[in-house]
Amino acid sequence: MQLSRRTLLMTLALAASARPGTAVAADRAGPATVRANAGALFAGTPASRARPETAARLAAIAATARTHLAALDAAGPGELFRGLPLGTSDPNLNTTYRNLYEIALATRLTGDTATAHRVIDALEELHATYYGDQERGYYGNWFTWEIGIAASVSKTLVLLGDELAAYRPGLTATYLASMDAYLRNGKDGDVDLGSRFHTGANLADITTNRVLQGAATGDDARIAKAVADQLTVYATVEEGDGFHADGSFIQHESVAYTGAYGKNLLTRAVQTIQLLRGTAYTDTTALTSVVQDWVVRGFAPVIFEGWMMEIVKGRTVSRPATGYADVSAVAEAVTDVADTTALRGYLKYLHEASKSPPDPATFVSPLTIVRYADILADASVPAADLAGTTAHAAFPAMDRTVHRRPGWAFALARSSERISTYEYMNGENLTPWFQGDGAHYLYLGGQDQRLAHGVDYFTTVSPYHLAGVTVPVETRRTVPELYGGAFYNNPEAGFTASSEAQNRYVYFPRATNTHSGGARLDTYGTAALVLGDDAAHAAREELPGDFVTYANARATKSWFLLDDEIVVLTAGITDPAGRALTTTLDTRIADPADTLTLTPHSGPPAGMHCAGPDFSMGYLYLAGPHPEAHLRTVTRNRRLIRTANTDTPVTKQVFSLQVVHPPNAESASLAYALLPNATKNQLTEYAHHPISVLSNTPALQAVEHHGRSLLMANTFTPGPHRAGPLTIEGPASVILRSHPDGTLSLAVSDPTRLRARIRITFPGRRLHPVESDEEFAVRPSPRSTRIEATTHHTHGRSLTIHLR
Repeated sequence: MQLSRRTLLMTLALAASARPGTAVAADRAGPATVRANAGALFAGTPASRARPETAARLAAIAATARTHLAALDAAGPGELFRGLPLGTSDPNLNTTYRNLYEIALATRLTGDTATAHRVIDALEELHATYYGDQERGYYGNWFTWEIGIAASVSKTLVLLGDELAAYRPGLTATYLASMDAYLRNGKDGDVDLGSRFHTGANLADITTNRVLQGAATGDDARIAKAVADQLTVYATVEEGDGFHADGSFIQHESVAYTGAYGKNLLTRAVQTIQLLRGTAYTDTTALTSVVQDWVVRGFAPVIFEGWMMEIVKGRTVSRPATGYADVSAVAEAVTDVADTTALRGYLKYLHEASKSPPDPATFVSPLTIVRYADILADASVPAADLAGTTAHAAFPAMDRTVHRRPGWAFALARSSERISTYEYMNGENLTPWFQGDGAHYLYLGGQDQRLAHGVDYFTTVSPYHLAGVTVPVETRRTVPELYGGAFYNNPEAGFTASSEAQNRYVYFPRATNTHSGGARLDTYGTAALVLGDDAAHAAREELPGDFVTYANARATKSWFLLDDEIVVLTAGITDPAGRALTTTLDTRIADPADTLTLTPHSGPPAGMHCAGPDFSMGYLYLAGPHPEAHLRTVTRNRRLIRTANTDTPVTKQVFSLQVVHPPNAESASLAYALLPNATKNQLTEYAHHPISVLSNTPALQAVEHHGRSLLMANTFTPGPHRAGPLTIEGPASVILRSHPDGTLSLAVSDPTRLRARIRITFPGRRLHPVESDEEFAVRPSPRSTRIEATTHHTHGRSLTIHLR
């Protein structure tokens, strides 16, 4: 269910109109209901705590509290907990508040009043010494002050509400005043929906905190306002932060972020639904439907066998505990809205397919643990992947593509003037430069993805040799190496830790090209990208002299995504600066003890087969220079990609196929195919492959698959382009399929988002529409048929028509 802005506004109007009259009494009871819901959410109920499945979670809560209390007893000067010095470190202050919440949670379970009083005394001390002084506070990351600390404090105030009222009755109000004052990117101590800081997942975090604050103080108005603000997050957006109609999720206005901020938004939204059940603040059933739609269209397509794909994780790809752990958080949220057979079956699928299944002991709520156990035990629900095993998911709003076939999934990251080329921030993802320049991740079924992808992939694989990228041969320096800190600090030029300039040119610069998109027809798809410089290098002359930028290579790239292969065409490979370039066809990692076998394939066409204990890959060289195969044992430290990572050396075998383009070379082209899970025999049989490369130039890239009767084309320049029987006017992505009954299926999209319409001509054929999207107009004539697709405001979406 997509919640449109019109529906959202109607919901808000109904909520406002319900204030007078009969709804007031229910609203007045709302804070008490939210408070009771919060207690059940975080601490469970007597019935849930009595279930054996919650024992591990309850034991973990108790053990965590004991550890924190020991650190509280052993604290030194300037600390509340041992090892967390306070006064200059906002992460330490945030952790200190979180530790107090975790102790408070344990006291809620045990009824230990003395320990509850220790927590309250500590809260008072922290406020008096490190938090209440607004002039001394708000150093470091804005998130700490506006969201992080408030989350721990708000939950603590709710859980210890009775003890606070009896022991320190004024402390809750004192903290609320300070939390409001720290909401400096808001307005008058409240949310500002016009602020770039109060969008998407951040807005959900802030408003969930404020719902809890209203529950702690009995403030019905605070809850109602927070709910109204959070409702805006559920609306489908056309640009910027939030969930888009195609299932994309964006945060920071331009970062593809389903797997991190999107996951956080999912968690907060589900928690808020749980908090509001039984109140009159909003229709939680309608919100549940919206969240379920996010799971089906936004999350399931970017999860493979329980692993969150790298293409939607921004800077968090450099964190060790991601991938399977990300999906555990998604499964936890889905459990609380899984009132359909499909969602319950998906939870069972994630449990069965993952090499590291979700661990209920890590779930926040004992209630969720019980629900999850009941779902897994329900024999009437079959396990099934919501995304399917044969599928193609296009996310044009965030320049991402996912293609699935039994036993593998291919994930592609692109960028444009709409979408960031990468995200770096806070010392995370230190070497990200080419992650949005056509980098791909090929997930093979049955593998433990921690051994093939994740943090160790980015640690041991050179950032210049990510699978799929064409890059200059040069050495780039990280932000800390360039500027001696986690960001470029130049307030006079507008560069501070959270400034718009820092975002635009350091943290997540967009690309400068407009061409990034593709077409989808049933379960087949194309993708296209024109490489260019990022926004920072494009603005080189406007930036301070000590600000460092880097120029990128130039190339036009297409991916044609089929049943047994991914065909990749690259043309116009050049460098304006005359540097040497490399194109990396694929890169894979394996443990040092694994035996990898590389077998050249003489063809035709020539190719390579690479096999390890748990994977098999085939590569065919369709045109252009043959790549060099490299197999090296590499040892690098995880801190090289994230300053907060532990000092952990990682050793991997790194296999890659690379083409080196010499300096000052003329424009080059390259065509190849990736064959996931192909055996050596299958590679040999592919000598009679059904793929023909029709064109590979910077103007037109097209292939034909004879076995599937498919013609697939990406066009890049103005004017007519002839691909097989089609004449395509201007830049477009097109797929044509002929069916045995004589009908044709055609998919068209505008990868530039700039065209009002796209015209395609079939010469010598008089065709009539059988079924089509409303954007098509068909004009048959005796000698040809012209098809016109109106692409204005389609946001890169594929339009489909069936013809006879």
